Amino acid sequence: MAQFFVIHPENPQPRLIHQTVEIIRNGGVIAYPTDASYALGCGLGDKEAQQRIRAIRGVDEDHPLTLVCRDLAEISVYAKVDNRQFRLLKANTPGCYTFILEATREVPKRLQHPKRKTVGLRVPDHPILQALLAELGGPLLSTTLQLPGDDQPLNDPYDIRDLLERQVDLVVDGGYGDVDTTTVIDLSGEMPVLVRRGKGDIQPFGLEEE
Repeated sequence: MAQFFVIHPENPQPRLIHQTVEIIRNGGVIAYPTDASYALGCGLGDKEAQQRIRAIRGVDEDHPLTLVCRDLAEISVYAKVDNRQFRLLKANTPGCYTFILEATREVPKRLQHPKRKTVGLRVPDHPILQALLAELGGPLLSTTLQLPGDDQPLNDPYDIRDLLERQVDLVVDGGYGDVDTTTVIDLSGEMPVLVRRGKGDIQPFGLEEE
């Protein structure tokens, strides 16, 4: 049975943040709020937890997972960032974006695009998640909490508990979430490419609505 922590969305309780991180460090899978939709997360190096997340989502090994980072300094550990990319990232983080960049050797090969050697990363704008990342001291491996057959992510923590109480180790209740996903932008080439339209504004990247 999953644990259920009610964490204040603006002033997260340090005790509950610490307990959440201990669950992650012990191989747990958590459902948690972000500045977009609720998401599933686990430790970067935990293969078994990663497989559990894929099973919940109903996706295979080719479905990309995202590294949720605390800030740009942490992104630079896991992605190769040139001056142009850095300026775009600095101007648009934290926020509701996932950026595709060339991966460094710090990213396990199983998490990289098999041909392009890229990885998706993001810096969220959410107090609970920022507190978790600060306590964890590293990125969270994550994916949108959208179940097979659903057309949008889950956003009610009580529904999440009812549906996943035997599949995750913890549900973090940070209030009702959004039902939108992040905007995914590929910055690995010469020009930004829109991969998925979500909550983040695409205009700062010179992209226009289709």
